[in-house]
Amino acid sequence: MENKTLKEFTELTSSKDPIPGGGGVCALVGSLSAALGQMVTNLTIGKNKYLEYTFELTDIRKELEILRNNLLSCINKDAEAFKPLAEAYSLPKDTPGYEEKMEQCLRTAADSPLLILKYCCRIIELDERLAVIGSKISVSDAATSVMLAHGVLYGAYVNILVNTELMKNRDYAEKMNDEAVKLLDEYSIKALNIYDDICKRISN
Repeated sequence: MENKTLKEFTELTSSKDPIPGGGGVCALVGSLSAALGQMVTNLTIGKNKYLEYTFELTDIRKELEILRNNLLSCINKDAEAFKPLAEAYSLPKDTPGYEEKMEQCLRTAADSPLLILKYCCRIIELDERLAVIGSKISVSDAATSVMLAHGVLYGAYVNILVNTELMKNRDYAEKMNDEAVKLLDEYSIKALNIYDDICKRISN
């Protein structure tokens, strides 16, 4: 899935085929967010004004590259998690082991968007630093990156919720929900603050 062209990916997304769905799209957008952050580092490293941050920027660039590739891999992970869940839904409920199979499929399906959410939280953290030490000519790209990640937080969260709400093991489901909502609350606010701060600096 991750090797498809943008045209092919968007055509598949627009079709009645459930793959790629919201989770896969979140993974793609998150990867683009990381890529924009990388661009900020590449536009900054080597400039005399920012030489003191060279090692830090290099480390951030490396981490964003890992995040970008990990999020691309999540496109396939999300698709692979959906297939057995779809198959489980099609089974008669009196099938031996039905509830156990469905529970495991729901957990696997929720794992991918939770991972995507966590990756984007880290991108937001890195963007916060790039907004300070990144080249002024690329600060709008840092702002765009952080808001793409902000949007992914919400998309990933609802894709977690749609699976946890069907789980029979409510302790497990609520634990996952609590973890996700705490990250959503903290990092959505952080992302908006970063964006607002950048906009104020541009305006001034």
